[in-house]
Amino acid sequence: MEFFTISLLNGFSYGLLLFMLSSGLTLIFSMMGVLNFAHASFYMLGAYLGFTISRWVGFVPALILAPLLVGALGALFERTCLRRVRPFGHVPELLITFGLSYLLIEVVQIIWGRLAVDYRKPEWLDFAAFHVFGTQFPAYRTFMMGVALAMLGMLYLLITRTRIGLVIQAALTHPETVEALGHNVPRIFTGVFGGGAALAGLAGVVGGAQFVTEPAMAITLGPIIFVVVVVGGMGSLPGAFVASVLIGVLDAFAVGSDGALADLVRFFGADVGPSTFGWAVLKVKISQVAAIMPYLLLVLILIFRPKGLLGTREG
Repeated sequence: MEFFTISLLNGFSYGLLLFMLSSGLTLIFSMMGVLNFAHASFYMLGAYLGFTISRWVGFVPALILAPLLVGALGALFERTCLRRVRPFGHVPELLITFGLSYLLIEVVQIIWGRLAVDYRKPEWLDFAAFHVFGTQFPAYRTFMMGVALAMLGMLYLLITRTRIGLVIQAALTHPETVEALGHNVPRIFTGVFGGGAALAGLAGVVGGAQFVTEPAMAITLGPIIFVVVVVGGMGSLPGAFVASVLIGVLDAFAVGSDGALADLVRFFGADVGPSTFGWAVLKVKISQVAAIMPYLLLVLILIFRPKGLLGTREG
């Protein structure tokens, strides 16, 4: 019971971090139809800016300033680069964001170096929030979950309950009508792209203090973000939330499991033993293949529900 509860809490906190990261990518795709390959690099940049700003003025100002800086950079990129190639189709969009991702990695390595930086959680959050069967659950993970849930609530209210959100949604499906009503549609798209980048920067500030802040963090988490977006449904914010939590919990249970794949197969009622075909593979521990679990889920989703769990838009 202790393993189940702790794994569930750890998985939920990791899943909410994935949602913070994937929500910006989902927002950009749903509103603009752009699949931003540089999104994980914005996450990395947010972590490094959070590290630097927190050393100067503290963690709380970094939590505000770093996402704003990353969002401003994202808006500048959309205004000066992405907007110029959008009329030529999706391939130039993918290529220019792909190039930006590697450019940001090189810039980070030039400024902060190739090794991990000493980005730590603030002292006022470095304690046990509560105990579960005698095991301490860190307050910082609780803080991460709180930030992610607050961001989810604010994003939902912004999109569905404000005039800005209504204009953004209308610009997606009827841009000519929105422009005829006096709204600047290109400026709206710039704001959406900058807002999505800012959400990635926020995830970087929060996640960088919990995990390792290094240049490779963008390459490490980048594929997982796209798995989340596809599993949840391209452009679906509720789908991204469900997929993030599902993948986070799946990863936590897989990493902490001592069982083998054969035990998992037996759990579903199959009779396997040493004479079973592929027994050598079934003897592998689940924790050893935890890294590929999200991709196996992705394959199953693409086979049985190509639009994703809650997706309605074609990819």
